[in-house]
Amino acid sequence: MSDLQSHFSAASLAVVQKQLWSWGLHVLAALLILIVGFWVARRIGRFAARALERVHHDLTVARFLESIIKIGLYLVVLIAALGQLGVQTTSLLAMLGAAGLAVGLALQKSLADFAAGVLLLIIRPYKVDDFVEVAGVSGTVERVHLFQTRLRSADNRLLAVPNGKVISGVITNYSVLEQRRIDLVFSIALDADLRRTLELVTALLQKEERVLTDPALSVGVLELTDTGVQIFARPWVQASDFWATRCTLLENIRIALDEQEIRLASRQSLAISSIDQHPHAG
Repeated sequence: MSDLQSHFSAASLAVVQKQLWSWGLHVLAALLILIVGFWVARRIGRFAARALERVHHDLTVARFLESIIKIGLYLVVLIAALGQLGVQTTSLLAMLGAAGLAVGLALQKSLADFAAGVLLLIIRPYKVDDFVEVAGVSGTVERVHLFQTRLRSADNRLLAVPNGKVISGVITNYSVLEQRRIDLVFSIALDADLRRTLELVTALLQKEERVLTDPALSVGVLELTDTGVQIFARPWVQASDFWATRCTLLENIRIALDEQEIRLASRQSLAISSIDQHPHAG
């Protein structure tokens, strides 16, 4: 009987040793996967960040992309290591997927803003200090976060606009181009001297030093109405000079019309067209 017990004890010990050896190999393989996988993930993340930095010259975007890539690769490496240890990764992925779906449904709007923030950081429709109009509001860009864009309005209010609303609408950037056109529209009386009015306005625009010669300015008749003749004046200026030049031209044109006794049409006034109603855009 003792010989039989010794035989079974030796066999059991051999099985345990074999299992420990096998388990040790799996643990070693899992550790190797983690070490090598994390090293490769960091290298790939840094390579992608440097490549994006060369293209966009933006350290914030590059670092954000590096973090996203590394986190994604870390998860892949971790799942591979757990699979090497015998963990049922299929069930684990299913649980993670279900949890992710639940969190996604609960944070649907926030995730949409997050995704929009990623797109804004990549496509770069505006940058800090640009004057923009987004989601029905306008202001100077103070900072672009992952979930919202912060603007400083013309009357010094801080506006936080969700990135989801920004990306889903029209983005107007008044600062990205160097030149802007001023659109002035006013009406003179039907009996006013049209030719003299056009010559007068043209001379005033040409006299203004901030008005560019290329592109060339244009002055002409926009429309004939029952109450008067609509005149347009469209000079081009540097974007930084837009509002100062606009104000000066409005004042000078009105004064010149009064001096020449050229009457404005009834119930009409000298005004800028409705497409440019955003103070401090330049």
